[in-house]
Amino acid sequence: MSDVRIQIYTDGACSGNPGPGGWGALLIVEDKRKELSGGEAETTNNRMELLAAIRGLEALKRSSAVDLFTDSKYVRDGIVKWIENWKKNGWRNASKKPVKNADLWRQLDTVNQQHQVRWHWVKAHNGHPENERADALANEGMAQYR
Repeated sequence: MSDVRIQIYTDGACSGNPGPGGWGALLIVEDKRKELSGGEAETTNNRMELLAAIRGLEALKRSSAVDLFTDSKYVRDGIVKWIENWKKNGWRNASKKPVKNADLWRQLDTVNQQHQVRWHWVKAHNGHPENERADALANEGMAQYR
């Protein structure tokens, strides 16, 4: 692994919840930028937030040091605070109910373990250029399903 840290900015969007949705990821490695986006016809905002992080990490070709920025406390808290207990409890939450979006949480857990990820939360729609670009990508991903 090189000394270079990769920055990934992610965002999800949904029109209606559920409804058409999109995800976006902006990857930055030194002076190079790569933009990814996609969407689904019927989904939720939380699923799109998770998918943005998954797709961003999956795009990395080798194990990497990553700073991943999300405006979703659900994603950040889930991967940093809650996921280990969910796994111990058979993918049940503290209320003994099945974890919502467990399929995507499992995918995120797998890809997260392939890298050294520091998870960061940023305030949404606060003028942060890279977060705003990730938001625009998520909306582009959603546009084809509206």
